[in-house]
Amino acid sequence: HMGSWRRKDDGTLYTYAEIAPQLAQYVKDLGYTHVEVMPLAAYPFDPSWGYQVTNYYAPTARYGNPDELKEFVDTLHKAGIGVILDWVPAHFPKDIYGLYEFDGTCCYELSDPMMNEHPDWTTRIFDFGKPEVKSFLISCAVYWLKEFHFDGLRVDAVSSMVYLDYSRANYRPNKYGGRENLEGIEFLRQLNTACFAVRKGTIMAAEESHAFPMVTGPAYDGGLGFLFKWNMGWMNDTLKYMKEDPVYRKYNHDRMTFPMAYAFSENFILPLSHDEVVHMKGSLINKMPGDYFWKFANLRLLRGYQMTAPGKKLCFMGGEIGQFREWKYDDQLDWSVLDYEMHQKLVQFNKDLNRFYLDNPCLWTDDGSWNGYQWVQPDDQDNSIFAWRRIDPKTKKELLVVLNMTPVDRFDYTLGVPSAGVYEPIFSSDDGKYGGTGTFLTETVAEKGEFREYQYRANFHIPPMSVTIFRKKPPVRKTKKCE
Repeated sequence: HMGSWRRKDDGTLYTYAEIAPQLAQYVKDLGYTHVEVMPLAAYPFDPSWGYQVTNYYAPTARYGNPDELKEFVDTLHKAGIGVILDWVPAHFPKDIYGLYEFDGTCCYELSDPMMNEHPDWTTRIFDFGKPEVKSFLISCAVYWLKEFHFDGLRVDAVSSMVYLDYSRANYRPNKYGGRENLEGIEFLRQLNTACFAVRKGTIMAAEESHAFPMVTGPAYDGGLGFLFKWNMGWMNDTLKYMKEDPVYRKYNHDRMTFPMAYAFSENFILPLSHDEVVHMKGSLINKMPGDYFWKFANLRLLRGYQMTAPGKKLCFMGGEIGQFREWKYDDQLDWSVLDYEMHQKLVQFNKDLNRFYLDNPCLWTDDGSWNGYQWVQPDDQDNSIFAWRRIDPKTKKELLVVLNMTPVDRFDYTLGVPSAGVYEPIFSSDDGKYGGTGTFLTETVAEKGEFREYQYRANFHIPPMSVTIFRKKPPVRKTKKCE
């Protein structure tokens, strides 16, 4: 969020151009590849965070002029950082200087009083059946990509665009008697097709909170045509699980395993988003159970889980520094927490975790099939342990990821492995440099012995409340002695 990431000492806002070098250096140092910016099209009401747009082609003047926004994007690009923009075609507010009854009639919006407003937001809904409206919106999306060089768009509230009964008790069915918004669906297909034509590699991501099929399926094959979909189910199940006291996590074990039942049905992004750290929901670290020490351990574990599960990753600002206060759109992040050692160590953990992720292609080359992910231990609810393999199908390199969701040290914990050999720990969120207990971990030898579907097994030491990653050591090559 441009206005609340960082502010000047007097509390005033930075311009696009002023904040760009700071942001570029910050995300580059932490090892992130992209920045997603909440909506920047002009909007009148600050508490809407930009999601109630009135001027679709005008960057908000809160942070400067259009040329400064172009400089913002260019500065991040020069640092090797991609920039994604939140874009909102699902609805617009009833401001008299916006699109609302533009010519005295329902010009841009639906004319049917039953269907032309969102009950949740009391905003008007575009008439996606009008060619003029579709042209206006698709041209707008292309404008942001072409004129400002954004690398992609995240489309907000897609569910409200594809379902006629979204958040309403009464609705008018489509011509076939169904609940699908046929015009909205066709608009999204045309939108994605047009945006992908602008530039190869454009990112189009959908915030679709229901189970609409083929959100990331090709438009020509009946899908909506997005490249990615936010996995809202993963986010909700994960946060509900992580908020539980570890004593009770075994009764919620399926919240962690169920997302894998549909993990490969779409091209997913795993978000820890802004919506989860406002309105009395608590900041990420304050959601975590336990005292000060264990809150940090839980948060590191959450991030480790996110980074090793299949799907791309997205984190809202402030989570990486362990901000205890909820996000406020009208104030900067609590940067003062970095005066404290545990927060400094959390930042170092996030930095190292991001670089570990980038340095190990098996964590990201295949996020879309069981070829890149294999369960090792999904069923140990009594100990709240999970384990899986992440595999690079091309190189056959792989990692073993083990999550211990309790504050209990697990000694000689048996897991199956694909082959015999020595397995070494190479990353642990329990490392003392990250604020963990600093448990000393050793190598373990895998030998013949059945474990589930595996023909080899080994005994591992799993630190408390941690994610620990192991790899098989390559065999030592024998060299011939020179005579």
